Amino acid sequence: MSLSTFDRRGVLRAGAAAALSLGLAPHAVAQSGPRRGGSVRIGSSGGASSDTLDPATTYGGVVALGMLGGVCNTLVEIDAEGRAQPELAESFEVSEDAATWTFRLRKADFSNGRPVTARDVIASFNHHRGEDTKSGAKELLSQIREIRADGDRVVVFELEAGNADFPFVTADYHLWIMPDDGEGNLDWRSGVGTGGYTLEEFEPGERMRLKRRDDYWKADRAWFDEVTILTINDATARQNALVTGEVDIINGVPTKTVHLLDRRPNVQLVEVTGTSHFPFAMQCDAAPFDDPDVRLALKYAVNRQEMLDKVLRGHGSLGNDHPIAPSQRFHAADLEQRAYDPERARFHLEKAGLDRLEVTLAASDGAFGGAVDAAVLLQESAAEAGIELTVNRRPADGYWSNVWMQEPFFTGYWNGRPTADWMFSLVYASGAAWNETNWQNERFNALLGQARTELDADLRAEMYHEMQAICRDDGGAMIPMFGNYIDGKTDRVAHGPLASNRYLDGWKAIERWWLTDV
Repeated sequence: MSLSTFDRRGVLRAGAAAALSLGLAPHAVAQSGPRRGGSVRIGSSGGASSDTLDPATTYGGVVALGMLGGVCNTLVEIDAEGRAQPELAESFEVSEDAATWTFRLRKADFSNGRPVTARDVIASFNHHRGEDTKSGAKELLSQIREIRADGDRVVVFELEAGNADFPFVTADYHLWIMPDDGEGNLDWRSGVGTGGYTLEEFEPGERMRLKRRDDYWKADRAWFDEVTILTINDATARQNALVTGEVDIINGVPTKTVHLLDRRPNVQLVEVTGTSHFPFAMQCDAAPFDDPDVRLALKYAVNRQEMLDKVLRGHGSLGNDHPIAPSQRFHAADLEQRAYDPERARFHLEKAGLDRLEVTLAASDGAFGGAVDAAVLLQESAAEAGIELTVNRRPADGYWSNVWMQEPFFTGYWNGRPTADWMFSLVYASGAAWNETNWQNERFNALLGQARTELDADLRAEMYHEMQAICRDDGGAMIPMFGNYIDGKTDRVAHGPLASNRYLDGWKAIERWWLTDV
């Protein structure tokens, strides 16, 4: 079976800054279209003095923005419609059992002039697979039994079991392709890639500087002559840099200050519906959360609309206690939306044999900006249902090591994942390392395995619909809202349709955006 794209129902919610791009095809342009030339400066969070170019240790931010979006390519990229499109791969094919995937490489050169081959791809993947690797992609790639070359331009992946979404895996932000060192290892220290830019300067925690290649194999990408990425971790400092003209683009505009940027005449917001969500996690093996009716009582006790309006200031969408966002393929749009219902919450408390409930919620803005405010809103709405909720405010420092997954009820955050299988397998499957609620459901786990190997999209949709309903009604995660990705830019920067899988056009702004004043 030959596949070139994976379709999904995409939903793009753009702010005023994206208005020019609506209605265009993935590589189409607005007005006079993109132009080559000019220098652009980006203020980005996620930089540290400990950063390296090693793709195994990156957690996103500055390095991923520069390397994934500028210097290198992955086998597959995610487009503005959320589809898996061949990138460094020319095409990919799958066996009937979805367990063997064959990727044919296009003719492309590294910036040092050497052609990319199957050996480079294998070295790039194996860098994350060894027993001693600390790679963030190690668990993701554990499904691979074998990678082999079939000539210089064909790579075959044999999986332990079928995975109909495997092309999305190859688009993970750790898996950019770099050269083999001649001995089967990845030469990541060279900073050499197949992308539209060369790495000219890298000062960890401070800046990256890139220069456009004239011989890039994508004729319709990489428009800037030069790109400088500045590490600006503080959100207020990033916004000030944009307003004063120190930078042209920033990522991660906080919802509480969106209105301030929106008033600036030469500054525009770039906003899309994303996959980020904010669970209140109840550990299902700890009392009282081991009772499904207690979990349901709390889920009916949250005023989702109020939380969306006051915490995200409307820059998001309502959650329905499962992690599949409205913008994603297989989102169960017809699943009844859970609403605030104190009487229904009391009903489930009575079913659990309780007339009142006292619980403590560990909350910190280290989980997400506004987490403490969200916890206080839950405290107030839950009181109407006879639930006395104490908010235990915890410091941001050490939250993810000392509180997350350590206490029975806590605030959390997930950036989401491109596919339902990926998100469910990572956080909701029985035995998953990051199953933060310690939830186990036999029917859910059986469906997860079946859906992963099913190539019929309609059958998969039915399975994922049922799985979302099971999460909503039995799971340990209360998910009241999804957040939008909000970036900022000056009016000298333009772009086409926006990908919604990460900030800054899926971290591809360096390759896809351009200047209007050159």
